[in-house]
Amino acid sequence: MDAKIGSFFESMGAFFSGGDNIPWCDRDIIAGCEREVAEAENDGSEQLISQSIMRLSWALVHSRHPEDVQRGIAMLEVALSKPVNPDQKREALYLLAVGHYRSGDYSRGRQLAEKCLEIAPDWRQAVTLKKTIEDKIAKDGVIGIGIAVTAVGLVAGGITAALTHSCYR
Repeated sequence: MDAKIGSFFESMGAFFSGGDNIPWCDRDIIAGCEREVAEAENDGSEQLISQSIMRLSWALVHSRHPEDVQRGIAMLEVALSKPVNPDQKREALYLLAVGHYRSGDYSRGRQLAEKCLEIAPDWRQAVTLKKTIEDKIAKDGVIGIGIAVTAVGLVAGGITAALTHSCYR
């Protein structure tokens, strides 16, 4: 019984904190990836440059800083505008979905996760990301409904109080 209660409170905490299993990346890692891209551009092959840019894109969309996430999204959109093999496309779409999720564009993130799953239906990362996005959409809907109901209750309470007060004058 105690385990069930503990599990309930953990799930409620995760619900309200918005926790997910998508990793975060700090600015030191981003700086390292930027150096790697610069080095690859100076003396690397196209394949090395492409791999370095994908690592930098990964780091950017996993950043806690919105400007980094937006930069990562822009880089991935450019990468997808060029011809790429299905594995590279799948990876870029996934990272783009993460970027849109992190930036709060949940519907676009879900669309991109679904595109990943069209390419690789069993890809667990994309399945997990899609579920995370759908959970976030549902949670935001529940919170929005709760706020609306509370606001209506407060307005109705205020009207009732005003009417009651005017009746006793």
